[in-house]
Formats: sequence, C-alpha cells, structure tokens
Amino acid sequence: MSQRSALCVSILVASLATSACKGSESAKDVKVADPVTVLERGTEPRERLRYEIASGTTTASSMEFILSSMATTPEGTALTVVPGVRLRILAGPAMQTKAGETRYDVRIVKAEPIYSEGTPDQLERDLLEGTSVLNQIGGWVEVNDRGMISAANLNAAAQRADIPVRMLVMLINARTTLSRILLPAEPVGIGAKWQAQKRLGLFGFQIDQTDTYTLLSRKGNRLKINVSSKQTAAPQKLSFQQEGVDVMLESYTSDAAGEILIDLTMLSSAAQASGESKGMLQVTTTEGSEPVVIERLFQVRMKSVPLKQHEAPPEAKPKAHAETE
Repeated sequence: MSQRSALCVSILVASLATSACKGSESAKDVKVADPVTVLERGTEPRERLRYEIASGTTTASSMEFILSSMATTPEGTALTVVPGVRLRILAGPAMQTKAGETRYDVRIVKAEPIYSEGTPDQLERDLLEGTSVLNQIGGWVEVNDRGMISAANLNAAAQRADIPVRMLVMLINARTTLSRILLPAEPVGIGAKWQAQKRLGLFGFQIDQTDTYTLLSRKGNRLKINVSSKQTAAPQKLSFQQEGVDVMLESYTSDAAGEILIDLTMLSSAAQASGESKGMLQVTTTEGSEPVVIERLFQVRMKSVPLKQHEAPPEAKPKAHAETE
C-alpha cells in the first residue's frame, strides 16, 4: 500500500480526521411520510407510546463508546486502532414550544479516555488531550412527542476546526438510536415490534440505517425494549483530491443489538449495545489500485439520572481505566 493510500485508509479506520479526508457528516430521519413502520402490534391492551417531557426537565447521563478497527490489504498489512471515550452529558432544561414540541439543550460536560492498565504515560497524555476537544460540544434540538426531530443545531464548540467530526457523528448516532427512540403512531402492546429508518452521511458515504425495536415490558412511563440496528450502503465512490486518492465503497454492512430502559418523562435513557461492521473498499492512487477490508467491533453503554430544576450535574471523579462488569 502506498504512503498516501495508507494515510487515507488510516483516517477512515480511526474516524478521527477533520480535514485530510473531510466529507459531509450528518444523521437524520429518512424523509418519508412516516419513518416508523409497525411490524407487530403486540398483545392487548394496546396504548399509544408518547414522550411526556415536562418543562424544566433536565437529565444527566454517561455514555461509554469503545471502538476497535482493523484495515487489511493484500500485502497482509493491518492497522488496528482502539479508541475509547467516556462522556458525561447534560440534556435540558426542557421547554415547550408554541407548536407543542419539546426543545432542549444537550452538551458534553466532560470527556475522558478509556484505556487499559499498563498504557504508557505518553499515550495516556495523548488520549487525554485527544478527548478533551469534545468538552462542551453540544447544541439544541426540537422533537415532537414521538421523538422526531423538527429542528436542531450544533453550538460553536462543535464547529471548531479541531473537532473529530466523524467520531462526533458516530457518537451522536449511537446516542440517538438508543436514547431518542422513534415511537409508532398507532397504539401498541407488549411484544410490539416496529422499525425506524434514517440516513447517515459517514466518511463521505451515504449509509442507510434501520432500527428495529421490540417492546418487552411496560410499567407506566417506563419501557424495556430490545433493539437491533442494521446499516447498509450501495456501491459509491469518494475522491480525496488533495491526497490523490479515490476510494470505491463496494459493500458495507453493520449489525448491532442491545437493550434499552427508557422513561418517557426523561431526556435520556439507560442502554447497552454492541455490534460489528465490515466494509469492502477499492483504494486507487497514482501507484495503482488495491482492495482494503475494514472491520469494526463496537460497544456502547449509557446510564441516565433525572436532575431537579437548577440542580448542577453530579461531579464524578475521572476514571482513567475501563470499568468491568
């Protein structure tokens, strides 16, 4: 693999570049009449599921995201990157708009790396510096009582030049998939299953995602839900003119599964999920063309607690090492 090709592939694998392989990054619900399709209505009694967010509601949550990636070429060269990050996130206070929707701010109040025992001191410092750029990133969002976004915007901290854009999009997508569940329009009961669709702009490629939710139990506003998520992408080409590199995405699939504990009166949920993905690419430079296989394993864990209005988020001592169950 040429030096330029290896550089661009490493950027794709690490998902941390902000300029060398820069593309348009986004995540949004698919624009159709209704992005939610009910597959099974579940048992009687059936009731409508709706968010009931009171004005002033504020939720503090933690999110752990661990990603391991490997790119392999015909020469047997492999590059493995294992970034991990723990985020402390504050959502709220919520307010009701004139249209009857809920608007609230979301921001990362603290970001810290996750690394194992025995990590060299210099690497620890590099990881701390790398994750610190995520501090204070956030924005605001307006959603209806089914969890659908009508408007949103990032704050100034999220638009700095040194922000790891691709990692940020992956974090946002993981959080919304597990925390902002799109609810079905019709009444459903225990055992109900529905799908929600969205389209992602990731690494410059267009990726379609389908999330399938199954209602396991309900106690008032508290729901226990199984989730499975699948991503696919049609063949497409991306050019990096400054690097002299063309990347042809020949195929891409990703599968994840997990469980969500959600309170319809809160702005965040508790959840855990894990999955894997595989992408087949053809990388072309002035030196020639060669196939590259990118494989990923990822894990996400989230915890949430409600805060009283005007209450500051609980201070947590930094945890430098990954927690074990």
